[in-house]
Amino acid sequence: MMGVYGEHVLPRIIDKVCGLKATDPLRERVCAGLRGQVLEIGFGSGLNVPFYPAAVDGVTAIEPADVGWKLAAERLADSSVPVERAGLDGQSLPLDDDSCDTALTTWTLCTIPDASAALAEVRRVLRPGGTLHFVEHGLAPDEKVQRWQHRLEPLQKRLVGGCHLTRRIPEMITTAGFTIDEIDAFYEEGTPKVLGADSLGVAVAP
Repeated sequence: MMGVYGEHVLPRIIDKVCGLKATDPLRERVCAGLRGQVLEIGFGSGLNVPFYPAAVDGVTAIEPADVGWKLAAERLADSSVPVERAGLDGQSLPLDDDSCDTALTTWTLCTIPDASAALAEVRRVLRPGGTLHFVEHGLAPDEKVQRWQHRLEPLQKRLVGGCHLTRRIPEMITTAGFTIDEIDAFYEEGTPKVLGADSLGVAVAP
């Protein structure tokens, strides 16, 4: 039953919840500065596609859910940016070293089982000086919110495809060898604090 839920139901729920208009300004911000050949981890249903800037030549999409990819069809049809689905697993990318100019991840690192391995792979395929653009939710700055995050995380992981509430996103990015050039930490407006402690920024590959 969980297989049916995870493969067919959850991608549609995520498409609706993550596709709310309230996230559009954050998607626009995080996509600004993308250029050249872009790697997008957790492409989902293509919710970032309308926000790719003109400097993007093409996108290599990593997305495990077939349903998510099907839901992206209309957005892809409306875009002039070529997008190729090239893999299912962010922890093992079918790409050459130094083959991408920029990378994008939006509310994705919470669900990848080994997010550190995925970040190491992103670093591997980015050219030296390439940038990782990210907006992710994770551990809140306030202890009271953190306590609730730890309490609710087991339920969240069961209901939302393994989504973690307590990952320290900036620390994970720097541990992977990136240097964070810009970062903005905030609670997402209109979202419960346990779910909406966001970090939005740009990190540079060595």
